[in-house]
Amino acid sequence: MMAAGGVANATPVPTVHALALYDDPALPADFDHLPYANPDAPKGGTLRRAANGSFDSTNPFIIQGTPASGLEQIYDTLMASSADEPFTMYGLLAAGVRLDPDRHWIEFDLRPEARFHDGTPVTAADVVFSFRLLRDKGSPFYRAYYASVDSVTALDAHRVRFDFPDNDSRELPLILGQLPVLPEHYWQGRDFTRPTLDKLLGSGPYAIADIDPGRRIVYRRVDDYWGRDLPINRGRYNIDRLVYDYYRDQSVALEAFLAGALDLRLESSAKNWATAYDTPAVKDGAIRRVIVPDGQPAGMQGYIINTRRPALSDPRVRHALNLAFDFDWLNQHIFYGAYRRTQSYFQNSEMAASGLPGPAELKLLAPYRDQLPAAVFEQPLPIAQPQGLRPRLRQALELLREAGYEVRDGVMVERQSGRPLRLEFLLYDSQFERITQPFVHNLARLGIQSRIRVVDVNQYLSRLRQFQFDLIVGSYPQSANPGNEQRDFWTSAYAETPQSRNLAGVSDPVVDALVDDLIRANSRSALDTAARALDRVLRWGFYVVPQWNFDGTRVALWDKFGYPQPFPRYTPDFSVWWVDPQRAPAITARQRGQE
Repeated sequence: MMAAGGVANATPVPTVHALALYDDPALPADFDHLPYANPDAPKGGTLRRAANGSFDSTNPFIIQGTPASGLEQIYDTLMASSADEPFTMYGLLAAGVRLDPDRHWIEFDLRPEARFHDGTPVTAADVVFSFRLLRDKGSPFYRAYYASVDSVTALDAHRVRFDFPDNDSRELPLILGQLPVLPEHYWQGRDFTRPTLDKLLGSGPYAIADIDPGRRIVYRRVDDYWGRDLPINRGRYNIDRLVYDYYRDQSVALEAFLAGALDLRLESSAKNWATAYDTPAVKDGAIRRVIVPDGQPAGMQGYIINTRRPALSDPRVRHALNLAFDFDWLNQHIFYGAYRRTQSYFQNSEMAASGLPGPAELKLLAPYRDQLPAAVFEQPLPIAQPQGLRPRLRQALELLREAGYEVRDGVMVERQSGRPLRLEFLLYDSQFERITQPFVHNLARLGIQSRIRVVDVNQYLSRLRQFQFDLIVGSYPQSANPGNEQRDFWTSAYAETPQSRNLAGVSDPVVDALVDDLIRANSRSALDTAARALDRVLRWGFYVVPQWNFDGTRVALWDKFGYPQPFPRYTPDFSVWWVDPQRAPAITARQRGQE
């Protein structure tokens, strides 16, 4: 007789309802709903939000095209995460899961009742098709994310198995739970690699209702959604219509919100938060402002430096750029003191490196002592800047001289060729123009000629895909449990892959090895240590000019929405919000009166 997992005479592997990266899932198999969801939340209403720029595709999985916002809501995944836990996945399309104790394979049991929006059952063949399609024809991200999977097999109509050649990645089984399942029958005869504006077929809680290319996309809640009564979904997906209106200028989007044309705004500007909401609707409570806590690491936002550019391939030049950035001035004069300087790629977590490397870190770093700067082992971390801009500019000037540059007639030039050091900041959001201008001014004091170029989103994405930029504003978001996605961020295999997230062009065998150490970590302490070692080496590489962070999400909303409190511990989850039927009519009338 064959045991579960297909191994004869072996101890059967138990079927479970959830997987946690470490420890056990917080919710039992018979849980009724997520602890931060309201199972009695009313259904109905509309939520209108702004999206930035434009779009020309409804396929979010491929290299080509600019995908519309919100498309993830039309697809179900094998499992779904809880925003109240660091990394735990609960069954969605999968009713149960079996994980090999040695972590060499995983099996998912699909729910027989799962259906795509056209009524077609979701089967194991669709899972196999989706995995292969995304890995082979999707964005390079999927190739990196699923790199450790050896094979995927449909065992029968409702059971699918993934095999791993090794068990180095503890998070890989949970990553496979995040797999979006696409309908094989729909994509037969269609070119997956080309952008489309079709209303693509999924199995999730929403379907595309209307598309105005480049201007608006509307989703409708699926009334007969097969999974609406599952415990993981109870109290979620309450709003009938989700509308994303596109604005090329964020100041126009803000005015549209204040005028009642939008219902909710995620405010990214500290200045706007401090000064732009002095309106009657705010004063009388028709518009509320809420800060939703975020327990995830802040990650890294900064000016990403393209090391593929010859002038930027020298870490001394990149270090000099870091020294010329004056966060303290920005925070005082532009940000109203709202931010903290970002120091780490794993900011606001135990994974952030500090001081000199400790014994556990040294054990990972010591084999590469000859390949790393001595400062990695001997000096405190570099981003904590000395006081005052002038001493930093003097230090930057010395670094540039060491790198072969000198100032001639007020212009920083390469000593041998006489070629000026010129840089371009490529932006698509005009909000960052005024923030970048002081940086440009400081670089000019060093003799570096730099300019700001603001382009539309489509042109911006086109240049990013081919790495045609000097510096951009970008981010490396991090979860409490980083893993396989770090390959796409940092490793040599993705340094020249179009549309990879290795935007800085990092190609360093030491970084490659440390990423592998992080992925192989088999305990929380091992993960923290590996992340600190990687963080330290990246910071001494000066691949980014770090900016700032804020440990929450600023939300401005017209006061017609309800949401459970307290908020989930780790990430905001707007799927549990609802339109309040008592407050909504008066607020909607107020909005219409202001438009």
